[in-house]
This record gives sequence, structure tokens and C-alpha cells, in this order.
Amino acid sequence: MSDAELVLRSTRVITPEGTRAAAVTVSGGTITAVLPYDTEVPAGARVEDFGDHVLLPGLVDTHVHVNDPGRTEWEGFWTATRAAAAGGITTLVDMPLNSLPPTTTVANLRVKQQVAADKAHTDVGFWGGALPDNVGDLRPLHDAGVFGFKAFLSPSGVDEFPHLDQEQLGRSLAEIAGFGGLLIAHAEDPHHLAAAPQHGGPRYADFLASRPRDAEDTAIAHLIARAREHDARVHVLHLSSGDALPLIAAARAEGVRLTVETCPHYLTLTAEEVPDGASEFKCCPPIREAANQDVLWQALADGTIDCVVTDHSPSTVDLKTDDFATAWGGISGLQLSLPAVWTEARRRGHGLEDVVRWMSTRTAALVGLEARKGAIAPGHDADFAVLAPDETFTVDPAGLQHRNRVTAYAGRTLYGVVKSTWLRGRRIVADGEFTAPQGTLLTRPE
Repeated sequence: MSDAELVLRSTRVITPEGTRAAAVTVSGGTITAVLPYDTEVPAGARVEDFGDHVLLPGLVDTHVHVNDPGRTEWEGFWTATRAAAAGGITTLVDMPLNSLPPTTTVANLRVKQQVAADKAHTDVGFWGGALPDNVGDLRPLHDAGVFGFKAFLSPSGVDEFPHLDQEQLGRSLAEIAGFGGLLIAHAEDPHHLAAAPQHGGPRYADFLASRPRDAEDTAIAHLIARAREHDARVHVLHLSSGDALPLIAAARAEGVRLTVETCPHYLTLTAEEVPDGASEFKCCPPIREAANQDVLWQALADGTIDCVVTDHSPSTVDLKTDDFATAWGGISGLQLSLPAVWTEARRRGHGLEDVVRWMSTRTAALVGLEARKGAIAPGHDADFAVLAPDETFTVDPAGLQHRNRVTAYAGRTLYGVVKSTWLRGRRIVADGEFTAPQGTLLTRPE
């Protein structure tokens, strides 16, 4: 401890071994030790004592649409990473679409990295995209450091990012498996979507019927079959349908390399409570019924679902019309993901250690960052969130850092107030006050 520059103390520190009173020492932006709370502090070290507030590892959100460059009126690296930091997130991985250009070539990746470099309040990594015509770009993108490749199995909603049919998915997976990469998939089957009733208009029940569970279930079955065929590593994005869980569990049991995420809105919001015309609740796949939500929570508890990420997908206010068929589909959740999940988790008997596992430890592992992120342990980056878990607040959109302050959580009372967020031993936000951007652009570890 003699070389410690910073010592963070709390009576509740969440470590891989459990929650305990501890003193966490930091030097050069790295955690050097986790010691008993009352360990003597060396001369010259700065001490921050958080009392009974919980010190947890900074969250790692691997599903964020920053939309920068090209659609910065929707979001941007400056506002997205401020919102992330305000919510206790210290690392995010940006999705390849909704920006212009999309991250589907190395040249396009370089454009995005250049734009993000001086705007990132948190650490930022990048996903590449798998399109019908860019199989030859996948290995160069992998070598350039993207964390994996996103594919849509049904139309994405933007023309510049077309979806893969089954033959194209097979070609992309064969290429990605050849260099040991990861494919992450928006799994809805276009044929089932086309066959579903399409009424349009403001009724949420009509929108829900237009995105049926069997569209997800079928697409996941196809993805599993292709992953098995190519011995490829695949990840299901934003799982909404609880009906797919037995298929997922069976595939894993037979050795298919499959991981699964879900999102705060599927875990905390239900179809029964969505008002007609309220397209701030629109996302694809959709928020489903309360009984389905119960099944998702059970799958989190038993490990069938690995992790929880936001799928933060904002737009301008004018695109959130009262017609669910034409309104932009996406929920803005970066700043509120931790308190939203914690509020429901505590009601269902889960602890903060569970939330950390779902939103930090396992997300870091998904993208190969488990040696640096996702745990308060020696050798890890000194990334922290300080949380008052028993304090509540009522969501006021005016207090959000997102560029467009549209939220499905408006007016909800949530548990868990983020008091401060730390990145590599530097406090980047405290009580709403931000430092200049301190984030680093990350690449996939070799």
C-alpha cells in the first residue's frame, strides 16, 4: 500500500468475494489492493470515505446507439457518455448503425474513432457490422479492434444497414468463426413479422401483436442452428420473449457457444401499463406482458440470461409520434439503467451483487474485458460507481443528460442514487458536476 495515490473507503464494497467493509487502494489508475476498512493510510495518499454508500465496479454497457457521426441530432458521444457517467456506467460499446457512416469497414471505424476521441467522458469501444456485402471487411475490422459484429436477421429500420438472410448469415458466421470472433444478433424472423397483423395507429396492443414472440423464437432457433453448423460464438441481443428460453438452455447444454442479454425496459416495464400513443415505450422487440417479465427474471436468476444492457436507442422528439407503426423504435435508458434495474431487483429479492454481476462483470466478460473491467480487484481499472441504494428519486426528464430528454421512466420513483462515478481513479461526475472528458477509446484485447 506504500505506493497508493488514492484510497477509497466504504462500509459496503462489492468485490468478487462478496460485499464487505474495505479500503481500495489505487495507483496509476489501477486498483492495487482491497484491504480491511481500517488499514492505515500511507502518508501522501488521498482518502475518500463514502461511509455506508456502496462502492461498486463501474458498469459496462455493451449495447449503446450513440449515432455519431451523422445523426448527432439524435445523440452523440458527448451527451451519451455524460448520461452514462451520471448513471454509474464507466464503459460503453457503441453499436455500428444509426451513425453515418455505419461501422462496416475499417475506414468507417476510423471516422467514428476520430469523432469520439475528444468527446468521451467514459471509456468507449466499438462493434462492427455484418452486412450482406461486407464479408471481406470482417477480418480487417476484427484486426482493427472491434469487439464483434452486429447483424440484423430482419430489417433494421435504416437503409444503410440491411439485414442478413439465412444464407448470408451462414457466410458471415463462417468467416467470423474462422478468426475466433463474435456475432451478436437482433433476432426477429422477417417472415413471422410479415405474417403478423399490421394495423398501425396508437394502440399499444396492436403494436405488440405486430411483433409476436414467435418471430423472436424462430430467429433464435435459426441463429442456434447456424452457430452449431459453424461452431461459431453468437450472442442474442435484447431478448424479450420468454418462450425462447428453453431453446436457449438446450442449445447451451449441448455445447453451442451462445450468450444472451436482456434490457432494463423488459425487466421493469410491462405491456399492460403502456398508454396508447405513448411511443416513448416503443422498441423492437417490444415490451411484453407482466407474466413474460416474470419468466425473464427467473432466467436471470438461474443464469440462462447472462447480462443486462440498455439498448439505448434515442431519436429526436418529432420521430416519437403517437402512431406505433411509424414512430422511431428505441428507448433511452443510459442514465437510468442502474436505478431502474435495482428498483425491480430489490423488490424481487435480489441484491446489488446480482445487479453488478448482470451489468458489469458479465458484460465485461462478453467483450473480453474481464481482466480490466467489471470487478473491484487488484489489477483492474479503478472504475467505480458510488451508490446510495436506499435513496429514492422521481424521474424528471429535465434532469437527464441525453440529447433528447424522452424517457419511458418519466414520473417513476426509483431506488438508487448515483453519488459519483470514477474512471481510472479520477472522479468524472459527482452530484451532477462533470469533469472534462477523461475517456479512452478501447479495442478488443488480443
